[in-house]
Amino acid sequence: MKVLVLMVSLLLTNLALAERIKDITSISGVRSNQLVGYGLVVGLDGSGDRSPFTTQTFRNMITEFGITLPPGVDPKLRNVAAVTITAELPPFAKPGQRVDVTVSSLGDAKSLRGGALVFTPLKGADGNIYAVAQGNLIVGGFGAEGNDGSSITVNVPSVGRIPNGATVERAVPSNFARGDSLIFNLDQADFTTARAMVDKINDLLGPGTAEAMDATSVRVSAPRDTSQRVSYLSIIENLEIETGKERAKIIINSRTGTIVMGQNVMIEPVAVTHGNLVVTITEDFNVEQPNAFADGDTVVVPETNINIDDGGDSRMFKFGPGVSLDNIVKAVNEIGAAPGDLMAILEAMKQAGALKAELIVI
Repeated sequence: MKVLVLMVSLLLTNLALAERIKDITSISGVRSNQLVGYGLVVGLDGSGDRSPFTTQTFRNMITEFGITLPPGVDPKLRNVAAVTITAELPPFAKPGQRVDVTVSSLGDAKSLRGGALVFTPLKGADGNIYAVAQGNLIVGGFGAEGNDGSSITVNVPSVGRIPNGATVERAVPSNFARGDSLIFNLDQADFTTARAMVDKINDLLGPGTAEAMDATSVRVSAPRDTSQRVSYLSIIENLEIETGKERAKIIINSRTGTIVMGQNVMIEPVAVTHGNLVVTITEDFNVEQPNAFADGDTVVVPETNINIDDGGDSRMFKFGPGVSLDNIVKAVNEIGAAPGDLMAILEAMKQAGALKAELIVI
């Protein structure tokens, strides 16, 4: 079987790719915020949990409605589950807007299908409440169990989603309108891209408007008036620049056997050989029996046979200077190397100093 090598090229050969600034940068201070909450899902069809904290939470909830359970009474909940609720509050979200939430079981609930989340506050990292969540869950998975103990589960029934399930109650303060400048952070640090961005902005808006702080950040002068700043940024973020070429990389996933090579991978002169060595060990058992009148016992004697086969098709390939990725892939496919073999070949080439790329194993 030939090795499948995924060739990912961020740039076309000998042609730089123009990208919009908004697609490769983010503005410092303008970001989303993570929210989390703890609550109860009710209305389950006997698939809830019986964790102690679920019972305690249930008691606390009904106490808020003026109901008190007698001490020592077990409500024996099977239609209630304790859950965590997570959401992402987008930048500039205002009170009254709605966001999606993900609901995940905390205890041993088998499924959240058919359940409804009870009113739950969602807090940020500072401990303040920024949204409240409530609504019916959409669960993509399901499970079934027979009386004999057999069961089947499809996807994950203990996690669900509530589209627009949380209402924003508090806006996150932003420094967007503060100061005389804004900082654009590149998603991938690159000096060439940072310089190209500075040149593009200065050519359009005048010298000194933008300056590179390092390989990641570019400071751009901006008007103080919020309305003008929005229009100003709309112009900047739609500018197209030629991004710098990525470093030559080879990514190896040792668990799945996936190998991803970048466009700029090159090698120096090197010879590579690959052979299939098969060692077969078999055990045979021989019976040794003494003569009829001999004084001895019948015994079973194991006999081990070892056979070594090198496949007979070992080949050696010699790569010249400046060999491209296409040549590497073609040669490796010709020798029929498996993903594990290809990983060993690439690692050996790197150790030999012939592989001009960063080798990353994940």
